[in-house]
Amino acid sequence: MENKINKTVNLDLTTIDSNIFAIFGAFSRQARREKWAQQDIDAVLEEAKKHDYNHAIATISEYCLPEDNSNSKNEED
Repeated sequence: MENKINKTVNLDLTTIDSNIFAIFGAFSRQARREKWAQQDIDAVLEEAKKHDYNHAIATISEYCLPEDNSNSKNEED
């Protein structure tokens, strides 16, 4: 799978129900929060829907890169 848009959203797919509609919805909501153009969101979803479940997961995964927030510390302590 190739990331044709050259963008990713901050989304950890392991925290989402494995239902493909839940995954599509989570991806779409996060992409909108991150100010993606609707045409880019639609392009990713259209590609994801072209084949089977595994293709859909691989496609969405290509566009998701969760940020590691575990290193954040409160310096005021």
